[in-house]
This record gives sequence, C-alpha cells and structure tokens, in this order.
Amino acid sequence: MTVLHLADDGEAADLAAFLSRLIHYDRGAAVRLQATGTTLAVFGRPPSFEVLAVRAVRLAKPYEEGLDVRLDMTVSAGELLEGVEESAATAALPEPVTGPPWAGVLPPRGGWRAEPGLPGPEDLRATVATAVAEFRSRTQELAPERRTRAELDRIGREIWSRAVGDTGLPVRAVHAAQSLGFLHPASSARGDEPLGLFSSGTWLRLRTPYGSIAVRRAGLGVLDVSVR
Repeated sequence: MTVLHLADDGEAADLAAFLSRLIHYDRGAAVRLQATGTTLAVFGRPPSFEVLAVRAVRLAKPYEEGLDVRLDMTVSAGELLEGVEESAATAALPEPVTGPPWAGVLPPRGGWRAEPGLPGPEDLRATVATAVAEFRSRTQELAPERRTRAELDRIGREIWSRAVGDTGLPVRAVHAAQSLGFLHPASSARGDEPLGLFSSGTWLRLRTPYGSIAVRRAGLGVLDVSVR
C-alpha cells in the first residue's frame, strides 16, 4: 500500500475536511488525484453544484522520491478519508476505481488569465445568502400540488445559474466554494494568494487560499475539451 507523507498534520486535517464535505453530498463520491512535485491536487465534483472542486495538499517531499514515479489515479473519497491519519500526517492510498465521466475532463494546467470584477469574500458570502433566502422563499410560496422535484429544480437552476456581477461566474460556483469551506472565514490560513477569478478556454476558475472551484461556461455536461 502506498502511503503519502503530507507536509504536516494541518494538511492532513484539511484533506480530511474536504473529503468529508464531498461525502456529505455524495456517499459514493470519487476523487481524482494528481501529484506534481510537492503538491497533491485532489479533484472532486459535488453533484448538487455542477462544478469541479480542487484542493491542493502539500506533501512532505516530492512524490517521485521514494515512491512511485507518477501519481494519477481515481479513488473512492470515503476510502481515502479512512486512510488519512491526521496525527501522523499521512494518507494511505486505496485501490483505484473506475472514474466517473467528469474525472476524464479536467481544467487545463496552464493558460489561465485573470478576469476583473470579482467581489470580495464578504460580498460573495452575501450573494450566496441572498440566493439561499430567495430559493427558500419562492419554494415555500408554492402550493402543495406545485411543490414537485421538477419545479424545485427549475427554481434552483434559475437562481444558481445567475452570474456574479459582470464576471460570468455562476452563483452556484460561489455557493460550492462556501459549502466546501473555501470561503469560510474560520478556515485555516493557507498561503498568501488572494481571492481571484481566472479563465482558460471554456473554463472559469474561482481561486481562494483554501481551494479552487472550476466551472465550464457551457456547463460540465458539454465535453468540448480534451480528455486528460
């Protein structure tokens, strides 16, 4: 069994928290892992948001030193969580699984350019709170016979597909960032990169110090980029 040595117990705790949040939305969640140098990128897709979430985890040493030459695999999020030992700052890798379709279509590694107009963290959290309040209000006003899954989904799509200001970033991406702990003010501080919005081809990426949310402008259902 391959065991990853993480930079410290804080990195292990952050990884465990991220995996736990993914499992909250999908008990059978899978994650794709890619290691480059001393960084492990963990990709997941919480189904309710139609976005890709990316958590960067610092390793204690470059992956190729003393371990396999390359790491690129898809595993069960639940099994990976079971293998995380926070006190030892390690993560035992489970056996790979057949990845879901999204795992073969990841955002590009490079070519990102900054996009203007992204509000600050407080304004983004307020945007999510306003959207949640609107969804609750509109669904509570529905007559019982109209409170169907199709109608709830229609209202949800209308609200969460709205853009944040003039950025083109859908509100659901910000909602996902907050729900996964990427915007939460209580998150442990990591790095000094400020909040930012970037684009590359059909992709938009909301970057925070705690993780990134990537979303396709045309939606993740349209597979119009190369499979990696």
